[in-house]
Amino acid sequence: MSPANTIPEMFEIVDEAGKVIGVAPRRQCHGTPALIHRSVHIIVISRDGRILLQKRSADKDIQPGKWDTAVGGHLRPGEDYEAAARRELNEEIGLPASTPLQAAFTLKVRNTIESENVQVFLAISDGPFQRQASEIDELRFWTWPEIDAALPTAVFTPILAQELVKLRGWPTHLAVPQSPT
Repeated sequence: MSPANTIPEMFEIVDEAGKVIGVAPRRQCHGTPALIHRSVHIIVISRDGRILLQKRSADKDIQPGKWDTAVGGHLRPGEDYEAAARRELNEEIGLPASTPLQAAFTLKVRNTIESENVQVFLAISDGPFQRQASEIDELRFWTWPEIDAALPTAVFTPILAQELVKLRGWPTHLAVPQSPT
């Protein structure tokens, strides 16, 4: 929660078609499923096909301590999905905003806590990474066998579990232009 003397984080509210229809504070969006807001996730894949995941901070308001997509965040008012993805990539794991990204798929998340339209991007990178300590407790690469073994144990956020199902079979070696090493 923000200190009383700061302005609360604001999210644009959209209708089912994705048209902006207003703004609301984060705390209201997370708790009022009627307020659809937008977010981005970036799935980071190593050159050898492992998936980078973040362990969410124990202080997060939603899904604390769970493993999640390497990068995730909300759009600021007036920001588009790609600009938000590039900003979050740099803020959360220290990759340059110029890192090649590929729009992969969208998810419409609707649950008892919130409603989000999520644009998922892919990036290929082996690092180095600099985690945002206030948001992320740990970063590590996972192999598909490790992911398959962990899926039934509820260590992943529900949204990550959905993303992993969609990601399986994606031609990751072709999906994203490679950054020079």
